[in-house]
Amino acid sequence: MDPAARERMVERFRLTLALFEFGEAMMRQRLRRTHPTASEAEIDRMVTGWVQRRPGAQGGDCPGRVRSWPPR
Repeated sequence: MDPAARERMVERFRLTLALFEFGEAMMRQRLRRTHPTASEAEIDRMVTGWVQRRPGAQGGDCPGRVRSWPPR
């Protein structure tokens, strides 16, 4: 893989992680508003549950067939 393509791939992955962190922070704020008496540990449990059970989580967050990775 040429260095420019590798750098683009690395940058896309960084962006993916940043977007995930932003989404988690937004969900934390929402949970704090809807559960104002919840402790930080309770919010952590709610966020973990959301990540594991939100729509699409079971199938890998995308429509279509579940495939093994890496492809053969």
